[in-house]
Amino acid sequence: MNKINNPEVFVFIILALVIGLLIGYLGRKNIAESKLGLAEEQAARIVEEAAKEGEARKKELLLEAKDEIHQSRQEAEKDLRDRRRDLDRLERRVLQKEELVDKKTESIEKKEQILLQKEKDVDKSQQDIKMVLTQQLKELERLSGLTSEAAKELLLANVENEIRQETAVMIRSLENEAKEEADKKAKNIVSLAIQKCAADVVSETTVSVVALPNDEMKGRIIGREGRNIRTFETLSGVDLIIDDTPEAVILSSFDPVRREIARVALESLVSDGRIHPARIEEMIEKSKNQIDQQLRELGEQAAFDVGVHGLHPELIRLLGRLKYRTSYGQNVLKHSIEVSHLAGIMAAELDVDIALAKRAGLLHDIGKAVDHEVVGPHVEIGVDLAKKYRESKEVVHGIEAHHGDVEPQTIEAILVQAADAISASRPGARRETLESYIKRLEKLENLANSFEGVDKSYAIQAGREIRIIVKPEQIDDLGTITLVKNIARQIEQELDYPGQIKVMVIRETRSVELAK
Repeated sequence: MNKINNPEVFVFIILALVIGLLIGYLGRKNIAESKLGLAEEQAARIVEEAAKEGEARKKELLLEAKDEIHQSRQEAEKDLRDRRRDLDRLERRVLQKEELVDKKTESIEKKEQILLQKEKDVDKSQQDIKMVLTQQLKELERLSGLTSEAAKELLLANVENEIRQETAVMIRSLENEAKEEADKKAKNIVSLAIQKCAADVVSETTVSVVALPNDEMKGRIIGREGRNIRTFETLSGVDLIIDDTPEAVILSSFDPVRREIARVALESLVSDGRIHPARIEEMIEKSKNQIDQQLRELGEQAAFDVGVHGLHPELIRLLGRLKYRTSYGQNVLKHSIEVSHLAGIMAAELDVDIALAKRAGLLHDIGKAVDHEVVGPHVEIGVDLAKKYRESKEVVHGIEAHHGDVEPQTIEAILVQAADAISASRPGARRETLESYIKRLEKLENLANSFEGVDKSYAIQAGREIRIIVKPEQIDDLGTITLVKNIARQIEQELDYPGQIKVMVIRETRSVELAK
């Protein structure tokens, strides 16, 4: 390339470049200004369109709000019209009811007026009747010579006497028929039961005698300075009496089981010959186990003998304890077995539950096995034991009612009560001192003789029954009922006696005439 050497040309080029740059700058500026104007126009147009849309939306919302308000107003007006119709309907019903009430009130007032008039008429009629009755009574009193009160008393007395006579005749007839039939059947059943069950009478005491091979054994039993006898009495709880009785010592205790344990232990010590405190303790413990086993065997044997099964083991053991328990000298275990047999036989004759009668009869005196250890009567203790070992309600009731503490509610309970009385009242079954026995019978007869109208009285059945003969001219048939209750109540209050006493009042009327 050729170099530019001309300075004018160079200046021209520079000027051209400057002018080009200036023109480019101005062109760009015009273009930018035109774009900015367009943008402003577009923004103004958008704002205007937004304002128009907002105004249209506003009008639309206002229309919708006006429509909703118009619809709500129509609904409210419709609801108001419905309520007005309901109120109108209720108002019409109230007016109708008021009209009905007014009509009923008028009707009631008319009826009241009619009733008042009828009451007046009735009062007038009653007054007229009273006047007529008064006149008739005066006429009757004049004709009969009696006042109305006297005539009434006379009439009532005659009616009362007639009713009493008829009632007494009817009661006497029914009682005689029932008693004849009941006595005949009861005698047959009781006699049959006694014939089938004739247990031996056994009497027990509160002491046991232990035989010794020689009198030297007494000194060995006493021991050095009495240590053997003290140990024996302490461990056994029994009094060991050593007196001048040859070749014998006496064991005394109110508890027959403890006395039997002591007897077995002492007999074992005597036969063994080794008597010292350690040996005594060993033999007493061994005797306790032996007697406990024996009690269970005795209880099982008793239950087997009468055919009672399923007894609780503790009840079996308590039955065995009755072997060493006496009541008025009568062995309680033998008594319980006898009562069970008697109750079962009578239950069979009456066709009732034999097993229940036997079970209640065997357990009726179970409370006596522990009555010296537990406070309370043996009946109450027996009931608690039967409940504790889950005996049935019928068995518990039989135990509870066998002495009449509660009224028997079942035939089996009555049979147990009867069997208990039969077993205890047989001759020799129980004993008491002759002096106290005679005094009790005399007091019983004197108490009965103290009542007015009693002619004679006799205590029979070992004091378990008293028969009273009254004077027929002083006490009538109805009076005997009151008398027997009063005598029974007096006996309960003043006398002490075992079991129960039957009170019988007899009124006998005799008419004698000679045929000539």
